[in-house]
This record gives sequence, structure tokens and C-alpha cells, in this order.
Amino acid sequence: MVLLFCMDMKADSIPGTKLRNESFCILHTTRQLQCIQTQTVVAKRTTQKQQQHSTEMAAFTTSQTHSYYPLMRFFISFLLVFASSFGSVLSLQVMSDSGNVLPANQTFRPGKEMWKLKRVNAFLKKINKPAVKTIQSPDGDIIDCVLSHLQPAFDHPELKGQKPLDPPERPRGNETTETETKNYQVWTDSGESCPEGSVPIRRTTEKDVLRASYMRRFGRKLRRHVRRDSTGNGHEHAVLFVNGEQYYGAKANINVWAPRVTDQYEFSLSQIWVISGSFGKDLNTIEAGWQVSPELYGDNYPRFFTYWTTDAYRTTGCYNLLCSGFVQTNNKIAIGSAISPRSSYNGRQFDIGLMIWKDPKHGNWWLEFGSGLLVGYWPAFLFSHLRSHASMIQFGGEIVNFRSSGYHTSTQMGSGHFAEEGYGKASYFRNLQVVDWDNNLLPLTNLHLLADHSNCYDIRQGRSNAWGTYFYYGGPGRNVRCP
Repeated sequence: MVLLFCMDMKADSIPGTKLRNESFCILHTTRQLQCIQTQTVVAKRTTQKQQQHSTEMAAFTTSQTHSYYPLMRFFISFLLVFASSFGSVLSLQVMSDSGNVLPANQTFRPGKEMWKLKRVNAFLKKINKPAVKTIQSPDGDIIDCVLSHLQPAFDHPELKGQKPLDPPERPRGNETTETETKNYQVWTDSGESCPEGSVPIRRTTEKDVLRASYMRRFGRKLRRHVRRDSTGNGHEHAVLFVNGEQYYGAKANINVWAPRVTDQYEFSLSQIWVISGSFGKDLNTIEAGWQVSPELYGDNYPRFFTYWTTDAYRTTGCYNLLCSGFVQTNNKIAIGSAISPRSSYNGRQFDIGLMIWKDPKHGNWWLEFGSGLLVGYWPAFLFSHLRSHASMIQFGGEIVNFRSSGYHTSTQMGSGHFAEEGYGKASYFRNLQVVDWDNNLLPLTNLHLLADHSNCYDIRQGRSNAWGTYFYYGGPGRNVRCP
């Protein structure tokens, strides 16, 4: 009953606010309180029976006191119990106004919660644009079909009033020029599609934002580095990279798995990085691949994602379409939606083709997904160094290791198996290529391998006629050699 009392308390009955009397009338005490308040005795005004009246009044008062004594004792006891246990009650699981359970050690503060919810709702209003059609995905996602010129990118001052650009010339040597539509994503299993002139956008919900460890960083990566000190913030990698030249794009086929992520605030991803800058505060990156992130998406499905930053993940950039940046042009691919099908251990293997390249005419960086489907582009003006070219290309996997249990995470990279297990067991990248200054796709030269902790996640590279340059990578995380 005490918990129910706390759940139904008004905001101003929390410590530090004024207590209202009516808040105590919840546990079926209203009628009793009314009796106490209305039992008054009117003294007779005759002087002749004043003494008799005083005697009767005393007897009446004594009678009433004895009849109400159990009630008053119960009520006073209740108040004492409530006052002594109030703090512990608030430490129980209490529902916030948003419907989420507050952590056990967090005090419920209505003012703070209301302020947070106002910020969340303002963000959702900004990022979720009006839809001409809404599609319910079988996996629970809501896909909004938004008119192309109303998508979040066009909130940017340099894009206001504009429309998406026409497709650019693809790099020479690109063999995936077909435009056949395949079901790469779960939401298309519904049989619904977005009409021409609109783009499918995964709706961001209040729960999505409230899951974030820091709301101000929702939709952004934690800061990371891309050199050998990359584990400074818990980020670990197994990657192949090239540097030493000017790069204008990259291409690869990425094996798709659903690795286990053991901590809500960790993630596991496989992607292509297009990088430029001094690897300090001016680092520019463009990224695309698949990712499992319970914090961002609320589940453990691998999802197609994009990312960009122009200041080393500090204040610029975001995942997918969660800020004004990436301009989507395709009405068949929803960025942030779950990829289907997925590979299985010792079973069927599936991969997705990705290509990022710089349009020679306008200088924007375009993204191709699957069999020739142009997803959209990152406008050149978003960047500083990448306005010109990239100085490094990376391919591979990344996880976050928060050591929340005091030892190395068991979050998996790739398939969760080491590279030595090979096809059908370890995850792979194949057909790795880069784009040169003349818009040609070329094989890699001067390549390097990097595994931050090879006992936890490793990488092995190879080459064949069928797969060109390829590599296997990944691992289980914590094991006897990775404590």
C-alpha cells in the first residue's frame, strides 16, 4: 500500500516541495477524515442547563475519543511508517512520466524529469518529419515515408530550400550497376514501400532517446582514435587499412552477422571508414556498414548505418539521419533498419556490397548499397579535409569494451569467432578496392593489418581471383587468453 501511495503522489509531495493535505486521502481515508472534520458539538445556549451540558459534553467527548482512538492511532502510525520509509520507497523501481523504470539508486525528481522530457520531445519534433505514409515493420520499427525535400538534411542552412541532387557518374570498373531491387531489410517484408518522391526514415521514439547514456550525445559515437592508441576509450578494432596516397572512395562486400553485445551501452560493428585529417580535433570521417547497438536501436539486430564527423566525434556528425547532414535519395532503403537475411555459423552466408566515392563533378561523397542502389550523399561542405580527398581507408570491425563487470567484455566482433576458422565460421570482407583521382576502382596497395588485442579479436588477410583482396576477422572477446 505504501508503494501504491508513492506511485500516486502528486509532484509537490516529493521531498523539497510543499506537502498537500489531499495527498493523504488516497488509501481509502477520505470518508474517515470527513467524519473527523465534521464531528463538532454545538454548545447549548441556555444558562439553566449549562452544568448538565458540560457533564454531557465531557461524556460525549470521552465517548468520541474512545471510538476514534483506534482510527487515530492507525493514522498516526501510518504517517510515522511513511515518513521513516519514504527514502527507501523511492529507491524501489518507480515509473517516470515517460513510462521508463528509474534505476534503483536514482531519486525521482519530477522537475528534472519534466525538463528532460521537454528536451526529448523537442528533439523528436525536430527529427521526425511529417510522413505521407507510415509503414509498420515486422520487427517493431515504424518507417515514415517523408517527402525528399523535407528530410532532416534540409534543415541545414546551406541546404534550405534545395532538393536532392541527381545521381553522379559511378567509378569506372564498378560491376554492380544493376538496379534490381532485393529485400535487404526487414521492413520490406511487410510488402509496403514508400512512394516516389519520398524517402523511408526509421522513426525515432522517446524510448530510443531515453535509452541513451547521455542524451546530449544521442546519435553520436563516443570519441575514438584510429591509430594504435585506439583503445583509450574502450574501442577495439580488427582492421585492414591503406594510407600514403590520395583516396577518393572505397568499396567492399561485408559479411553480415548478428554478434552478441553483452552491455547495453556497448556495440559491435563492421564498416568502411573514409578518413582525412591530422587524427586530432580536426579528424574527418565518413563511415558506413552494419551495426548491433542495443542503446541506439533497442535490440540486437544488425542494422545498416551511416556516420560522419568533421571534428573527431566531438560535436559534429551523427548516425544515419539523426542530424542535418546526409541527404537520402533512395525510396527503397531505410538507414538504421535491420538487415535481412543474416549469416549463420556453418550455414548460409550473406554479405552486402557498399561503395563510398567522391563525385568528380560536385565533390559530394555518395553511398551505394547492395546491387547498385544509390542511397544518397554527404555534401562536401560538411567537411574540411574531406572536401579534397581522403588520406586513409579502413575496412573491418570495431567494438566497445566498457569492462562493466571488471573484466574484458564478451561482446562479439563479426561472427564471434577468430579469423583462423575461415569461411562459414569467421566473418569476412571481400573484393576490397579504392577509388583514385580519376574515378577508377583499383585494387589495394600498401595495405596494413591492425588488431588492438589479437587475443580478443584478430584478423587475417588473403587474396584470390574470386574474392580479390579479402580478410577474415573477429572474435569472442573475453576468453582464457583475453581476461
